[in-house]
Amino acid sequence: MAAVSISPLPFKPMPPPVLTHQSLAKLVSGTLIQGDADSTISGLNSLSEAVAGDVSFLGNPRYAAQIKTTKATAILITQSLTDLPHDKALIRVDNPTLAFSTVIKWFAPPARPLMIGVHPSAIIASSARLDPSKVSVGPHAVIEDEAVIGDGSIIHAGAYIGYAAKLGNDCVIHANAVIKEHCLLGHRVIIHSGAVIGSDGFGYELANGRHQKIEQLGIVQIDDDVEVGSCTSIDRARFGRTHIGSGTKIDNLVQIGHNVVTGKNCILVSQTGISGSTRLGNYVVMGGQVGVAGHLQIADQVTLLAKSGVTKNLAAPGAYTGYPAKPLIEGRKMLTYPGRVPELLERVKELERKLAAINGKTAE
Repeated sequence: MAAVSISPLPFKPMPPPVLTHQSLAKLVSGTLIQGDADSTISGLNSLSEAVAGDVSFLGNPRYAAQIKTTKATAILITQSLTDLPHDKALIRVDNPTLAFSTVIKWFAPPARPLMIGVHPSAIIASSARLDPSKVSVGPHAVIEDEAVIGDGSIIHAGAYIGYAAKLGNDCVIHANAVIKEHCLLGHRVIIHSGAVIGSDGFGYELANGRHQKIEQLGIVQIDDDVEVGSCTSIDRARFGRTHIGSGTKIDNLVQIGHNVVTGKNCILVSQTGISGSTRLGNYVVMGGQVGVAGHLQIADQVTLLAKSGVTKNLAAPGAYTGYPAKPLIEGRKMLTYPGRVPELLERVKELERKLAAINGKTAE
């Protein structure tokens, strides 16, 4: 396919770096409950690092004490907060963390303009299907035969789209990410740099003293609105599909084995590993370094705390922790026992001394 001319998309210039308190409240769909409506802010920061003229937010109750000591001029707070400082402009919002994201976008420098079209150095197979006037393909990207790229998608520099892979509309494939052959991505999927979608599953059989490779001939299907972090690997199925449900968010450095199925809106945090053929329900959350054995069933709305190890099916919603993972209270008790071993040893030694003394008197 011949390269087309490159032209920048129009972009909204950075807005003026000053907001009145009333304008700020309108921007975040909040209510100014305290402070001068016409006073201004000119920056933003965390509660602990803010200075006069900054806006900050209280998104986590553990930092509530900081609203009394922060130097911020304005603070976004929850609807329920009652212990309020009297020298700050206060804006009530439903979700301070999300509202503050809107403020960040307002003050952020303008993004680099998106370039529509195909860069001359990109390699696009003649049978690939895309509309050069509706996509952006960066330098040295490769799109193989029969691949399909949906309108509005962005393929950044050095990314690879394999044979017959299909991307929906408005996907973003970051630099050096890999989408291997036959994999299917829905709409608005984001794949970050270094991630590999569709690598071979880890399948071997020991025969005649050697590990012989089991062919992995299935695909990976990723549904709408999924985001996959950098250097994450999602293996293709041995047969059938590895399936990531819509709305799921996957952190950096996550390993998902062949034929794994996740439900909708799951959260998988960094260094989590899920072995082959395990199935996750909807709204499952896995903290950092969680490990899950293969061929298991995990129910909807299960939350696994960091470093938990799952060796059996988890049939009930709720929080779990420890290795093997147990319901939260039981798991926390198990985690405290090893720390009590030195104390218990001293108690055993004291009992032995007392017993020895009793036995000595009995012998006399």
